[in-house]
Formats: sequence, C-alpha cells, structure tokens
Amino acid sequence: MASSSTGTVPEPMSDPFGVDPEEALVAAISSCHMLWFLALAAKHRFRVDHYHDAPFAEMGKNDAGKTAVTKVTLRPKVEFGGDSVPDHAQIYELHHQAHELCFIANSVRSEVLVEPVL
Repeated sequence: MASSSTGTVPEPMSDPFGVDPEEALVAAISSCHMLWFLALAAKHRFRVDHYHDAPFAEMGKNDAGKTAVTKVTLRPKVEFGGDSVPDHAQIYELHHQAHELCFIANSVRSEVLVEPVL
C-alpha cells in the first residue's frame, strides 16, 4: 500500500504504514543495484549467500531551489560462500559495475553513492 509521507501530509490523510514515493524511489535504486550485482557475481562464479542493503536518502533543495531527494546512499552488505570468494577489491569493482549498469540510478538527478559494508 502506498501513501504520502506523514511528515508531509498528516494522518489520517496519510497512512504511516504505507510506502511513500520517496521510499519507493530508494527501494527501486537499491533493488536495481542488487539485481545487477547478483548478475555480475554469478557471471564471475561467486556464490552470494546473503545480500542486505540499508539504503537511505537525503532531502534538500535541488539546483532549481525545489525540494527533492538530493542524495541516495546504498549500504550493501554481501556474504559469499563456496570455493571462490572475491577479495575487497573485487567486491568494490562488482559494486562499481552494478552502479554503472543500474537503469534507475542512471535515470535520476539525485547523487547516488554506494558504500559497501565489508
């Protein structure tokens, strides 16, 4: 269920349990990055046992002075298993490639940062 943010539209005209559009935008960016990361990891024959992201967004004024999601930060933590486990440099490279390929991140004006948790 979707709803306006209760920070913008007070209850009962909004539902605090609904996903607001800003949350949906962050979830779309996070999901897109994750799916590309998983595809790239599989291509390199790395087995991903667990993937968790704790993304967050910052609201502010854009260059036109309008309120906007100005920054999205992804904080993915990935656990690998199997015989072939990537080192830190390879993990950063997989995240870099995933970020470059993500359609959603490439579609927004917001700054999108990826800060892997190793």
